[in-house]
Amino acid sequence: QVQLVESGGGLVQAGGSLRLSCATSGITFSRYAMGWFRQAPGKEREVVAAISWSGSRTSYGDSVKGRFTISRDNVGNTVYLQMNSLKPEDTAVYYCGGKLSDAVYYTPTTRDSYDYWGQGTQVTVSS
Repeated sequence: QVQLVESGGGLVQAGGSLRLSCATSGITFSRYAMGWFRQAPGKEREVVAAISWSGSRTSYGDSVKGRFTISRDNVGNTVYLQMNSLKPEDTAVYYCGGKLSDAVYYTPTTRDSYDYWGQGTQVTVSS
């Protein structure tokens, strides 16, 4: 059974940091591009970051560039999101997604590109 399980969310003050993890099972992880999306109350789900299956290319949403870093461990079948300099505007539910891909540099940045999704983890940033 395919499973993507996010962890690491919580409450943090503005300017602080969090590290999210997404543990996967039931897929050939090294053949999937991976990404993080988020959804705040009353807003559409938006891309945060994406990484190609090889880890050779990354892509970031404009609002998080320079603050967040996506990475992956193809041995441990896990993708990470390091979040620094957090702002109240970053408050949202963060979702992990996977997309089967043969392209070394493919970083999917649209919601409907993904094959699988996790259940999400809440991140709350206080002012």
